[in-house]
Amino acid sequence: MKRTVMTVSLLSGTLLLGACMQQDDPNRRAKSGAAIGAVLGAVVGHQVDHGSGKWVGAAVGALAGAGVGNYMDNQQRAFEDELAAERRNNQLEIERMRDDTLKLSLDSEISFDFDRAEIKPAFEPSLNRLASVLVKYNRTVVHVVGHTDSTGSASYNQSLSERRAQSVVRHLEMQGVPPQRLRAEGRGESEPRDTNATEAGRQLNRRVEIYVKPIVEGQENRAYESPRYY
Repeated sequence: MKRTVMTVSLLSGTLLLGACMQQDDPNRRAKSGAAIGAVLGAVVGHQVDHGSGKWVGAAVGALAGAGVGNYMDNQQRAFEDELAAERRNNQLEIERMRDDTLKLSLDSEISFDFDRAEIKPAFEPSLNRLASVLVKYNRTVVHVVGHTDSTGSASYNQSLSERRAQSVVRHLEMQGVPPQRLRAEGRGESEPRDTNATEAGRQLNRRVEIYVKPIVEGQENRAYESPRYY
């Protein structure tokens, strides 16, 4: 009901705006088109049901199936170019998944202090560059997933992983990534990459993963589903 009221209000505002334009303005059609486009963009931005995280309307700007691969190829190259130094220093990994999702794994030792959820200031420029690519390639949903090792209680690790994921989401949002494209979740110690019996293994398990999922025409809801790869 709220979504309907919002849509009607926005469209009504557009009509009033158009009516207020000077009738003899030679550019009135272009101005009307720009105003309507802005309002429709706002409406589209509210097509996500924030309770369920799912798309509830036609996805304007969704990728046609045949174009998904090329779009994600270009985005992957942009990530690789912008984050080349981080990759050389083994601070970040970029992986292409079988459904064209891009997976970026951040080393928690570089991005967070031990047992803390605040992003290290030294790592913020890297996240800023990452965000700039996300802003440019906006036909995607971004899932930030936190992980820990098994040190400490399972409940504490779950909470820490959630707080770290939320910190990354907040930073990306501050850099211009729209909040309706961002999802945060924590998985605690439940999905280790390696053994927790060694320090090297525990370090691998402490990580934040960013999954960039394409919004595909006719399959929009899939972009909002929590990423699971086993």
